[in-house]
Amino acid sequence: MEELRPNEQRAKNAMLLIWIVLSINIVSLISNFLQYNLLHTVANGGFITPDEANANDSTQQIILIIYLIFFIISGVTFIQWFRRAYYNLHLKVDNLSHSEGWAAGCWFVPIISLYRPLQIMKELYNDTDFYLSKKGINIGENFTTGALTLWWTLWIINNVLGQIIYRYTADATSIDQLTTSTILNIIDKVIEIPLALITIKIIKDYSQIEPLLIETEESKKQLEPTPILVESN
Repeated sequence: MEELRPNEQRAKNAMLLIWIVLSINIVSLISNFLQYNLLHTVANGGFITPDEANANDSTQQIILIIYLIFFIISGVTFIQWFRRAYYNLHLKVDNLSHSEGWAAGCWFVPIISLYRPLQIMKELYNDTDFYLSKKGINIGENFTTGALTLWWTLWIINNVLGQIIYRYTADATSIDQLTTSTILNIIDKVIEIPLALITIKIIKDYSQIEPLLIETEESKKQLEPTPILVESN
């Protein structure tokens, strides 16, 4: 029988990368406020130097590149943790709704990506709670799915808004359009802050409970009788 695989380090990696992305996001939020002030100055007949405009553009581009790099790495580490957690649960609970591979693949399939990750995350919470309860392990009332709906709602809003911003910014040329694009970016970055914090909480909460699955496996091994070898004459 396959054994459960450690997932603690993957949880730590995922949370660390989300903290990094969150920090970059805050820097980006400040940069967008500064850009908004420059655009507001121009819109009201003020003057900014070419150096100020170029410095702003360069700053925005550098922050965006750094953000995208760490966002992708963060997504990879999260999915690695998510898939390992679902793999471990599969070894303890029969008849889960999806295969372990879907814990990774569901994020990349159109339409399915809108609901299946949430379904699997709820299974992780509910089925782990149910399994441990059957084993007589009380994990308390704080381990609930209460934050999952808000987490997924923010994730969907963030993605939809990101698509709107991408399409709008591509055609933005006037001061008014650039100002609107900047305001949308500010809203998007504000949404990402609670989204990141809730995601960290979800990973942390589950990673504190998941080792109990391994403990139940080790306890079972200790209770198994040791075979006695009888020497033949």
